[in-house]
Amino acid sequence: MKEIDKTDLQTIGQGNSGEQEVHSIMEEIREENDILDELEEKIRHHKKRYLQKVGIIVAAIVLALTGGIMYVTHQTYTKVQVVNTYSDEVEDGEQYEEFAGGILKYTRDGVAFVNNKGKEKWNAAYQIQTPIISVKGDSAAIADKGGNDISVFGKKGLKGEIHTNLPIEKAAVSSQGIVSTILKDGSTFRIVCYDAAGNVLVEHKTSPSTTGYPMDIDISDNGYILLVSYLLVEDGVIKGKAVYYNFGDTGKSKEDYIVTQDVYSGSVIPTVFFMDDETSAVIADHEIAIYKGEDIPKKTTSVKMENGMKSVFHNDTYIGVVSNENGKNELQMYNKRGQRVLSQKFEGEYNNAKISGNLIIMYSGKQCSVFSKNGVQRFTGEFETNILEIKPLLGINRYLVINANGFEEVRFTK
Repeated sequence: MKEIDKTDLQTIGQGNSGEQEVHSIMEEIREENDILDELEEKIRHHKKRYLQKVGIIVAAIVLALTGGIMYVTHQTYTKVQVVNTYSDEVEDGEQYEEFAGGILKYTRDGVAFVNNKGKEKWNAAYQIQTPIISVKGDSAAIADKGGNDISVFGKKGLKGEIHTNLPIEKAAVSSQGIVSTILKDGSTFRIVCYDAAGNVLVEHKTSPSTTGYPMDIDISDNGYILLVSYLLVEDGVIKGKAVYYNFGDTGKSKEDYIVTQDVYSGSVIPTVFFMDDETSAVIADHEIAIYKGEDIPKKTTSVKMENGMKSVFHNDTYIGVVSNENGKNELQMYNKRGQRVLSQKFEGEYNNAKISGNLIIMYSGKQCSVFSKNGVQRFTGEFETNILEIKPLLGINRYLVINANGFEEVRFTK
């Protein structure tokens, strides 16, 4: 075998042309990396400046919008500008009620559910001589006071009809469509609850000489708790009594299903209502009592109203009160804990008052006054025609007004 010459291997191993080539390539790579690093730094700097400019522009826009909204919502307007008139079909005897984002218009002959432009979504006919309405959530009940018929409605129309054997004194609906009623039975009364189909769920007999004269009634959304206020006269003393009936499992072991009853000596309780399944209110002559509890409600807060109450209204979040102090009308609003969140003096007398969203709206005839819940009077002034119903619309300073001209979209102006 031929021996390999080691000198040839040494010559190849010790050559420096390959090293130079590798070094040259590495230098080129380093230079390219430096260029890339410089380019990336420029991009980052440009991006930072761009984002700063965008942030400044967005902040300016937000501040401008916020300032504009604050300016608009903290003004007191006194004039009305009609933006659109949608319908001129208002008939004599029609009454209106906010319901499920639209309006219920009802008469003795029937009811229709319309949107904010007066366009009808559905209607239903009935024959009711003296219609009284109760609305809770997406359910509404229209009853014939002194008669025997109740129609129950949901967002999509008629849910059911109820026929009572005794004349109707009061009726209240839950958001589930359960209807509680006070029925007159000669010199006594019956408390009867129905489902929307007219099936009797609960029946309870009362007597003015024992339980008292029933004044008002409401039912919790789950249909288990019934709240009734009674008027009693004992030893010549007028007393109001608030009674909670539980027709679920908790009340089965209680006499007459009564889980709570409180007596308000020297007071009448004209109004009671549920705000949710856990919170309810008892309105006495000079007191707002708030109760908590789903199964056994207990009084947790008592707000004394030294000047009495001219009117009380509520939604599922707040209780509104109009009182009079030294000849000055005062608007107050309380939350579910009984904390006062608004106290504001105002001028004028109003027969209608309601809480719609975050606004308190009061109106009577052509006169109207609107307050925000933080006490800003948004509007005080007079319309050209009598107001039948008014509600806020989406957007700033937009309202729907129903009057003899029809459905009008208006803005309040200076």
